[in-house]
Amino acid sequence: MGNVTSDEFVTIPAGRFLMGARDDEPAQDDERPRHWVEVDAFEMAVYPVTENDIGCRFPEIGKTTPDVVFAAMPATGVSWEDAVDYCRRRGDVRLPTEAEWEWAARGGLEGALYPWGDGIPDWLPNGGKGPLDGPWPVTLGEPNGFGLMGIGANIHEWCADWHGASYYTESPLRNPQGPATGVRRASRGGAWRHAFTFSRCAQRSKLGPTLRYTDYGFRVVKIR
Repeated sequence: MGNVTSDEFVTIPAGRFLMGARDDEPAQDDERPRHWVEVDAFEMAVYPVTENDIGCRFPEIGKTTPDVVFAAMPATGVSWEDAVDYCRRRGDVRLPTEAEWEWAARGGLEGALYPWGDGIPDWLPNGGKGPLDGPWPVTLGEPNGFGLMGIGANIHEWCADWHGASYYTESPLRNPQGPATGVRRASRGGAWRHAFTFSRCAQRSKLGPTLRYTDYGFRVVKIR
């Protein structure tokens, strides 16, 4: 458990997929229309950034004493600006785009509701029902089809994009980057503070870039 780190990456292959909600999903308006997207290959961290990963790299930001518990706990209370600053100072990583995140979360399961299929896995704490007292270790559960742990549950994960309610109507086919401007930044994944601690692959969320919530963290991808 003490070796959990955001330095462990898996290759997410290039692919073409239908981004957005299926017709039978109980979706929000900003998750439609469903549209084709092509994403280049990239490398994504197996785990979200942890408390110790931040603390060991940047002691003034996070926990400074190595601890096997904190080494496996996701870093939370992180604003979008904090996450971008971490990436900038580290130098070799960035936040994923929404398109990259959704493609990676799907794990090669074409059209599935969740990263693990259409059902709820047994490993989710309390059967996926919340709110819970806090997040669970990033090592809990099983990897999705691309080898990512915990994606889609536990914490909201910041994405690089501005959120745009109507962006799906104008999104380019290849490697969409989100709107040029906006008010809130996009995030993905379920979180421990909600009635359900997991999310659909297509489910979108957003928050102001300076806000720090206890169920917000991030996962990084390598800069090419």
